[in-house]
Amino acid sequence: MPPSICAVCNTNRALILRPKDHSKLCKPCFINVFETEIHHTIISTNLFTRGERIAIGASGGKDSTVLASVLKTLNERYDYGLDLILLSIDEGIKGYRDDSLETVKRNAEQYDMPLTILGYAELYGWTMDQVVEQVGKKGNCTYCGVFRRQALDRGASRLGVKHVVTGHNADDVAETVLMNLLRGDLPRLSRTTSIVTSTPSLTPSSGPVADNTNIKRSKPLKYAYEKEIVLYAHHKQLDYFSTECIYSPEAFRGSARALIKNLERVRPSAILDVVRSGEDMARLVPGSDEGCGGACGSSAALPAEEEEGGCGSAVGKSMASVESQLAANDRAVEHNLETEITLKPAKPTQPPSTASSKGQKKPRAERTGGPRKKGPNKQVMGQCKKCGYLSSQDVCKACVLLEGLNKNRPKNKIEVGYEVQDVSLNSVRDELEAATLAAEG
Repeated sequence: MPPSICAVCNTNRALILRPKDHSKLCKPCFINVFETEIHHTIISTNLFTRGERIAIGASGGKDSTVLASVLKTLNERYDYGLDLILLSIDEGIKGYRDDSLETVKRNAEQYDMPLTILGYAELYGWTMDQVVEQVGKKGNCTYCGVFRRQALDRGASRLGVKHVVTGHNADDVAETVLMNLLRGDLPRLSRTTSIVTSTPSLTPSSGPVADNTNIKRSKPLKYAYEKEIVLYAHHKQLDYFSTECIYSPEAFRGSARALIKNLERVRPSAILDVVRSGEDMARLVPGSDEGCGGACGSSAALPAEEEEGGCGSAVGKSMASVESQLAANDRAVEHNLETEITLKPAKPTQPPSTASSKGQKKPRAERTGGPRKKGPNKQVMGQCKKCGYLSSQDVCKACVLLEGLNKNRPKNKIEVGYEVQDVSLNSVRDELEAATLAAEG
């Protein structure tokens, strides 16, 4: 059987079966296609502005290493005019993070980028190893995720950086979509599916004023498959750390990841399909402005009526239009703007009803027995009263978790103040027999 020819250049021998669409590519064409798609994502979503200083969240893993390499390449090739630096967070996990930070230090020299390392111990007074000793191996990822997000913003604030980019890929976004669906958390689904997360600076009425709440975060690799990132790192011979976190096997994300991988084996496009579905559902959340802007590069395959929505499908648009029409109808009914036109009977046999005599319909609440169920409430973002970090509550989640750790009460339990009694059938039967014998005696 003759060797396959590259589907792009039609000259070189194909060496790579692309995971996203199973197209056969040669090594140079695959690298060029991968970098071009990332460039298209950046340009179509206007991620950067010329002269902007960008902090790359570097962990030493494949995603952040590929992100740093691609951004450096594209910045030089297309003259973005960006000032790129590396920002790493030391969670304090022995045997994992200390080794990966050595990789980050080598990357800083290879890419000629300044590196800043910030640790949990410095920011919070706790390392992840100490946290795990308190909370156990289940639920510790909640602490790490909350602390790391805030640590990135604090590190960027110290460096005077207003934009942080992370290496989240399409697999990560699809997993997050499934996790939020399983939790029924639509407001969070709207935030996590966006390629850009802005945290506008607010002035709190009381408490300390923090300058780490106006950091913009973005995901340039949002539409890149994890397998393609690994292939890119392999063929570019990038230096990255491939060991998994020793605490991650217990994470809830593992269940969503297993489902995504099973779907990908059956249908390679399932990952992007889940991402697009999450974007469509996010548009239905009140106050959401989610939109990919065609960043996934699939708008060419869509009909003309769907191109405006980028990667979204017509189903999401139709659902949104139906919701808006229902809301408009309810407003018309509540404000008595909707009238019912009826013919006047020649010989009325019974007095007309109140609604027909006035020519108006009853409000929806009276006709259906209650008001129409509203959608999820939009979260109002403010600042934490303790640390000044962006939060929708008076006290941010990081401060709540830290307070529990500092008080040696990391776990919140609901205790019931009564003893459980044996109510089995045998015990009930014994009591009845005893009562019968006592009555006969």
